[in-house]
Amino acid sequence: MSAGDRKKTACVTGGNRYIASALIKVLLENGYAVKTTVRNPERADRAGRPRDSKRAEVVREGGAAVKRVVLTSSAGSVLSGQSCKATAMCWTRSPGPTSSTSPAPSLAYPASKVLLEKAASRFAAEHGISLVTVGTAPARSARPSVLNCLSLLSGDEAAFGALRAMELSGMLALVHVEDLCRAELFVAEEAAAAGRYLCCGLNTTILELARFLTEKYPQYTVKTNLLSGELLEKPRVCLSSAKLVGEGFDYKYKTLDGMYDDMIDYGKTLGFYQNNDGPH
Repeated sequence: MSAGDRKKTACVTGGNRYIASALIKVLLENGYAVKTTVRNPERADRAGRPRDSKRAEVVREGGAAVKRVVLTSSAGSVLSGQSCKATAMCWTRSPGPTSSTSPAPSLAYPASKVLLEKAASRFAAEHGISLVTVGTAPARSARPSVLNCLSLLSGDEAAFGALRAMELSGMLALVHVEDLCRAELFVAEEAAAAGRYLCCGLNTTILELARFLTEKYPQYTVKTNLLSGELLEKPRVCLSSAKLVGEGFDYKYKTLDGMYDDMIDYGKTLGFYQNNDGPH
């Protein structure tokens, strides 16, 4: 990222993916020149939002001096095994492998994120790179992320199963993608930013979410048949953004109301509620 009298420049990898495309939009709106990389050059036209008048430039070759790297990681690298509060100082605990080479299946994803972060930290230290890591709720693309969050209205059992699996960590950790992008820009620009940060706008549970949806969107029916088995009344673990907030970041979306209005409309556009035709 370059500064000074010249226009600031940022490079975003994976520019045609969910978080990266949203980040490109935020960077452009904040006056950055944006370069990006894509895995498949034939899909380079998807880098950034197609409706944006400004676009990111796809990097074909060459390189530039890097002043700071912001790595997007997952809350999975801190959550597993925590009993009360998960902070940027925590690491997922490993119960040991099921074989000599593989971790327990349920911990494969968080274990991979721990290994990723530690490898990136070693590489940055060896090469004198300023590395900042932002851990957030996992969301590889918009559709499954939104589908999981709206599964209580759509009745999609597989998507709800993913939501239930997330709660096994002790809560549902939610963050609006705009706030995540703003947080990444914040730590990129703050000279004193260092180490790991957690980005979570709200800690909630499936039951709290069900009550909220029932009250806020009475035109839809919450699929209460999905609410069987043991579910948390209140979060057992808190994913803490104390470090990020303490250094001056302010979340724009701090409540379910703020997070869900656009999501409800998006789900309607995609036809997620076609089976929501009466009480269940």
